[in-house]
Amino acid sequence: MHRLEVPAPHAPPFAIGTFDEIGPLSRAEFPHRHTFHELVHVTGGTGAHVVDLARRPLRPPHLGVIAPGQVHQWAGARGLTGHVVVFTDDFLLDHPADRELLRRLSEQPWPELDAHADAVVTRLIADLVEEHRHGEESVLRALLHVLVARAGRLLGTSPPAPAGAVAAEFTRLAGRPDLGLWSVSAHAERIGVTPGHLTEAVKAATGRTAAQLLREARTREAQRFLLRTDLTVRQVASRVGFADPAYFCRFFRRETGLSPGDFRRDAGNHHD
Repeated sequence: MHRLEVPAPHAPPFAIGTFDEIGPLSRAEFPHRHTFHELVHVTGGTGAHVVDLARRPLRPPHLGVIAPGQVHQWAGARGLTGHVVVFTDDFLLDHPADRELLRRLSEQPWPELDAHADAVVTRLIADLVEEHRHGEESVLRALLHVLVARAGRLLGTSPPAPAGAVAAEFTRLAGRPDLGLWSVSAHAERIGVTPGHLTEAVKAATGRTAAQLLREARTREAQRFLLRTDLTVRQVASRVGFADPAYFCRFFRRETGLSPGDFRRDAGNHHD
């Protein structure tokens, strides 16, 4: 597992350079992973790039994305030329939706760029190299965002929905208990974003976490069943997505201060 090393303690978590400038690990022939994102603009060379067991022959020029945690290696690569851009999630703070777009791009084969697309990428890379020399972090962040957005456009991958739209769709789905979506990951999959992107979008829009809102929605649905039906506690637990009734009882007590049975009895006495 490789981590991004920067030249100084307060340097931004970002680096750019040719394969030679970045160093031998940028073209490592053994399987490895990193904790950072990697954008690769390959302008020359032969061989193949292998990512998550998929072998992809090199026919430059390419623009490729490698996500944190992906297992990859260069196989028989010779004469590699081009640039490598590496950065951590922290460098995307101004544009958090870029994380989701990068994830989508990392799942695609590296396409061959036509002359126009290669010229666009070459120009953006040159701007990043120049700005990296000056060390203006805010400009670097902005230029990287442009490169990621252009990469999505060139490779035919649309950017993720804006945070407001993601949060609105989450709210709509969370209000549909009949769908049986009781986890953040289930909602994220339904919306088409990562759980991390969904969490950030909901937090930004509501000031509360998606997990907290789902716990409340789940509790309300359980209360509705306990008050308005004769279902047993086991049946109620199943209806709100708990395979283990005992775990459901602990969850319900933690959220309401009462066991399901006590809640049902207290509500019944209140209505008598």
